[in-house]
Formats: sequence, C-alpha cells, structure tokens
Amino acid sequence: MNSKKHPIVIAIDGTSASGKSTNAKLVAKALGYVYVDTGAMYRTLAWHCVQKKVDATNDKAIAALCRKWKTTLECVEKNHLRVVHLLVDGYFPEKEIRTPETAAAVSHVAAVPGVRKWMKLKQRECIQFGDLVMEGRDIGTNVFPETDYKFYLDATLAERSARRAADGVNENLAARDQRDSQRAVAPLMIALGAKVINNSAMTSEQTSRLLLEEIHKLMPAKK
Repeated sequence: MNSKKHPIVIAIDGTSASGKSTNAKLVAKALGYVYVDTGAMYRTLAWHCVQKKVDATNDKAIAALCRKWKTTLECVEKNHLRVVHLLVDGYFPEKEIRTPETAAAVSHVAAVPGVRKWMKLKQRECIQFGDLVMEGRDIGTNVFPETDYKFYLDATLAERSARRAADGVNENLAARDQRDSQRAVAPLMIALGAKVINNSAMTSEQTSRLLLEEIHKLMPAKK
C-alpha cells in the first residue's frame, strides 16, 4: 500500500562491465519491480545525435537537441520483466543504440551538463510506473540520492575487460572510467551510504543473491 504512494527505488551504480545491467534485471525480476536502464537513455540521445548529424563533441548543439527532441516514457513487458523505454517520436531504437557508432558518441554526449540535467528529470519521472530497480552511474548520487537502497558494483579492470571481450566488444574501459569519474556534472562515484560489491570472482547469480539479501535487510525498516 505504502509503496504506491512512495515507490521504492533501488539504485545500482558502478563501473562499465561490472554487471549492473544483468544484476539489475535479475533483482527487478525477483522482486517484481520495473527495470530502468539509464545508460540506454543516454545511448538513445547519442543515436539521435548521429541521426541528426550533430557533432558528438559540440556540447551546445547536443544540449539544444536534447531540449527540443520529442520523447515519451513507456513501460513494456519483455521476457517476464517490466522495462522502461525512452521513445523518440514514438520509436525505441533498440538495435540502433547498440551499434559501435552510437557507443563511440555516448560517453561524450553523457558528459554534457545540459544533458545530465534533462536526463535526471526524465529518469525521476519513471516512478510513475511504481517500484524501480534503476541502474547507471549516478543514480544514488544524483538521480535518487534520497533512496535508502544504494549499491555500487565494481570488479577489477582485467575482469571487466575480459567480460567485454567475451561479449565481442573491444573497449578501453580505463579511459571510459576516467571520463565518467572526471566529468564536471554527476561524475561516477560511490554514493553516500552505498553498499559496495566487488564481484570480480562472483557469478551473476551470486551477485544478485547478495543484492537481494541486502535489500531484504533494509526492507523491514521501511514498512
């Protein structure tokens, strides 16, 4: 009853390839919560910039495009999981946001202050769909700093690089980490009060089980 008035937000932040997406989905499915991939929202804007031929290094042009693009939020059922999509002109570019071209632009687009401000407001709107498991890089520090359910996933650089390689992706994670942690607005950092989990030697099942154990520990105090 109470969660309808005040939806629970479970914030899962962390470095690239630390297992945020996989574990956030597992936790959301286990709890029956809505899953929100904030990285996909930034990728959607990056894709839109590519489509509109906006230079990914032109902060002013990106911020201007972000202010005027026509977007809506949609909650859909997918593989027994409720997922939030950010639609552009009624369309969700599911495959397009995973292309190398989009990936190359997203970290630059995500660092634009005007974009971070717009995304924070849009991501906070997701509570209209109910209790959330939201993953990203600034959920506990910037988007929902008031939540009591904050987690930060990490793993060694070697392990994260191996995970990316296993997915067929060649990415300089050290450079990505540096960009994310040094950007001027909402940098990647451990939120105050967040539970840090280093899952270098853990499977997704072990990581999600630990997350759920910690979440259930917090829940009685919230009832």
